[in-house]
Amino acid sequence: QAELGVNEHHQNEVVSYMRFARFKRGMCLKTVDSCFQDLKDSRLVEETFTVDEVIDMLDGLQSVVHSEVESELINTTYTNVLLLRQLFSQAEKWYLKLQTDVSDLENRELLDQVAEFEKSEYTSSNKKSTADPIKPKLAPLNEGGSELLNKTVAHLQEENEKLKTRLRTIETQATAALDEKSKLEKSLRDLQMIQGDQKNNANQDITELENKVAALKSQFEKTLNDTTAKQKFLKEDLVTTKHDLLKVQDQLSTAEKELEKKFQQTAAYRNMKEILTKKNEQIKDLRRRLSK
Repeated sequence: QAELGVNEHHQNEVVSYMRFARFKRGMCLKTVDSCFQDLKDSRLVEETFTVDEVIDMLDGLQSVVHSEVESELINTTYTNVLLLRQLFSQAEKWYLKLQTDVSDLENRELLDQVAEFEKSEYTSSNKKSTADPIKPKLAPLNEGGSELLNKTVAHLQEENEKLKTRLRTIETQATAALDEKSKLEKSLRDLQMIQGDQKNNANQDITELENKVAALKSQFEKTLNDTTAKQKFLKEDLVTTKHDLLKVQDQLSTAEKELEKKFQQTAAYRNMKEILTKKNEQIKDLRRRLSK
């Protein structure tokens, strides 16, 4: 009898299932982490937020995480049902009726024993590898079910190899999806840098207009100080200059609005927005494929 109270072969089967469950658990945690990271990258771009904005972001994050966790829990339930179905099908071939005790599934002592077994199984370097092939034994004589048993064992070994192959394929696909996500995040950062450069150019244009207004003010003050003999004329000119100043300020305001409007209509802005939309759709599609 091995550590779990079953023979070595059955314990190896348990270890195989625990590896599968551990991989699925890791994938689920990566998906949840990705949900939080997506929120940071896509929504946390401002320094301050209102209470309504924070609530809206948390509600969206809650919805996404709830959906991912619910999907994983449902998938785990279905996986366990398929595992029980395999065991019951094998038992029925030998006309056996298996029974389960659901109350033991919440036994804290037994759960702690399984947790300790998993910890020792994956941390001990001296533990014998569970992937060693089972040595074939001679078929016993005078047993009518030996042929059926051999066929069943061969079938189970074949199914086990298929599951291992499928697991390796899933791991490869998951790694590729994570790499693609990293590339998309890098592209998003590059686009944000481009947008920042364009904003800096717009601020530079506004500064130049402000400098022109300041130059007009300075010229007006110099003319006022140098020409005292023409005070009446300067007063009239002052009124005219003030009108021009208001007109320039109005033009400045109009220019700022037009500059902002032109910036939103530029091809770079539209291309950036289209790229962001496509990238978001690709991330959603990858997440759906990963969930499947």
